[in-house]
Amino acid sequence: MKVLVACEYSGVVREAFHKRGHDAWSCDLLPTDIPGQHIQGDAIEAVNNGSWDLMVAHPPCTHLAVSGARHFAKKILDGRQQQGIDLFMGFVTDKIPKWCIENPVGIMSSLYRKPDQIINPWQFGEPYQKTTCLWLKGLSKLNPTNIVGRGEFTVFASGKKHPKWYADALKLSPKERMKVRSKTFQGIADAMAEQWG
Repeated sequence: MKVLVACEYSGVVREAFHKRGHDAWSCDLLPTDIPGQHIQGDAIEAVNNGSWDLMVAHPPCTHLAVSGARHFAKKILDGRQQQGIDLFMGFVTDKIPKWCIENPVGIMSSLYRKPDQIINPWQFGEPYQKTTCLWLKGLSKLNPTNIVGRGEFTVFASGKKHPKWYADALKLSPKERMKVRSKTFQGIADAMAEQWG
C-alpha cells in the first residue's frame, strides 16, 4: 500500500508503516528526523500530485486547538486561524480512498464535523495523556492495544494541571517545544500501521 503521512517531520508514523512492508512517505516543510522516504515540501501538493492508498495527516494545530483559545481573537483578525482551517480542510479529499486527519480538541469539531474518535497514548501502551481527535474516511476506529496509567501531571501556581511531559516542554525553545508536543507517540503509530495497514 502507498501511504502518505502528511505534516510529519519526525518519521515515526512513516516508519511504523514502512516496517510492515508499505511504501510509506512522510511530507513536511521541515527535514525528517529519521532518514527515510521523505518529501520536504508542501503536503497539500503531495496529496494532489501523488497516487496514495492511505493518508495520515497531522495538520498544525497552533491556530485551531482550544488550548490556545485566548489568542483566537488576534488570530482571526490577522488571518492565521483561517490559514489553519484552510490547511486542515485541504486534507479532506476524495482523491485518497482512506484517510485520517488528527488534531487535538479544537475548533474543527464545530467548523467541520465532530471527530470519529478521540484517543490518548495511554490506550496504546504509552503512560501519557494527550487527547487527540481522529477524523476518519474509509478506516475503522483504532482499537486500544495496551491500556496503562496516564502518567505524571504537573500543577502550576495558577492551579492548572498539565501532563508532566507537556509541562516539561515549556523549558525548551519555542521551536523544540513545538516539535516535542506535535510528535506522535510510538504506540499510536504502531496501532495505526497494524490496524490500518
